[in-house]
Amino acid sequence: MEKEPICSSIAKSLWINSAVISKHLDNSLGAIHGIGLAEYMVLLNLMQAPNRSMRRIDIAEALGRTASGITRMLMPMEKIGVVAKATSERDARVSLVRITPAGETIFSDASTTFEQKAESLLKNIDGRKAETFLTLLNSI
Repeated sequence: MEKEPICSSIAKSLWINSAVISKHLDNSLGAIHGIGLAEYMVLLNLMQAPNRSMRRIDIAEALGRTASGITRMLMPMEKIGVVAKATSERDARVSLVRITPAGETIFSDASTTFEQKAESLLKNIDGRKAETFLTLLNSI
């Protein structure tokens, strides 16, 4: 049997490990706050955005998703009242998504869970290892 090329091995390992981490975070957020990791990341981006609103396409770009995927994700979020549609003050043709007060509360509570779970998952990585790891990830 041939040895697997190193790049292929690294890519597979990255994918599997990121999926495991995502699953743990997703399960924790879902069980406690009723949102998944992807929804949490939408709320995080909205919280960091000017006026706490963004265009759907900008959310998609920030999360590495398609615009249609973000639209499908936002529909249930709108239904439960964590995000709402808004119009741009500069251009009425531009549709924005904004975080609601209820969304801000869920985000704040979910951030505590996210931080605790992330700390637990990454407990074996010290500051120096984390810097090296992030540097390597950012070089991809």
